[in-house]
Amino acid sequence: MIPLSLAPAVEKLLENKTGIKGRIEETKFLGGGSINDCVKVVYAGKSFFMKWNFADRYPKMFEKEALGLKKLLATESIKIPEVIGTGEEGKHAFLALSYVEKGRPDQAFWNDFGTQLAQLHKNTNPNFGFDQDNYIGSLEQKNNFCDNWPEFFVGMRLEPQIRMARDKGAFDSATLMAFERLFARIEKLFPSEAPSLIHGDLWSGNFFCNENSAPVLIDPAVYYGHREMDLAMSKLFGGFDNRFYEAYHRSFPLEKGWQERVDLCNIYPLLVHVNLFGGGYALQVKSILRYFAG
Repeated sequence: MIPLSLAPAVEKLLENKTGIKGRIEETKFLGGGSINDCVKVVYAGKSFFMKWNFADRYPKMFEKEALGLKKLLATESIKIPEVIGTGEEGKHAFLALSYVEKGRPDQAFWNDFGTQLAQLHKNTNPNFGFDQDNYIGSLEQKNNFCDNWPEFFVGMRLEPQIRMARDKGAFDSATLMAFERLFARIEKLFPSEAPSLIHGDLWSGNFFCNENSAPVLIDPAVYYGHREMDLAMSKLFGGFDNRFYEAYHRSFPLEKGWQERVDLCNIYPLLVHVNLFGGGYALQVKSILRYFAG
């Protein structure tokens, strides 16, 4: 069930979309977590996906997610759910999307996925960043435009998370000094590339296979960044077949040594996990720092 206070607003949104005045006929709970609850909603015989959260905890989260989804969808490179709309009612905010039935991957799935992600990454921009800030998980993600990747990676990705982790007591002065050494070397560690439109949070929980065996991306943290960030994130927790990487490289060859930079890229999502979950993620960050910063 969705919160009773949300039902009229959701019905009005779906009425505007379908042109049919009706009521929510059925809901099926799909899952929930620390941020959002998700349901399948049937309205006027059509299925929609909806999720909601507490608006005051995550201001404008769904508006920002909707913008990212629309940006990805507009590239026509990979399947993305259509944004139906967003809204707030009482203490809740919600996002409604087209409902996409899940299916089973066929033999071409991983090849198609790699090729389509490469096509997405070919969408570029003069600068690194995005039109507005958004979220990575439940944390705000800064996206001020920068002229080059090292400036953006340090200033918009690493430093905000490092400050948060420092204030939580996760890092001592020696670790903070190691970050400073890393910053001084960043420019030499990354190959120069044009900004790519990237998903921004590409782990195995943020894609699935539709009923036609096509890959579908969800829950993005979109920005124009270094494309190796998506590839690296896909390797952080596993779940991606090697055919995915082979197809990507055939379509949009990666610069030499990209696999050696995977851990460097993943300092950012690991810092996010330090701030969200604590635990052993700080140890992983320190290990990567020892390798790249000495």
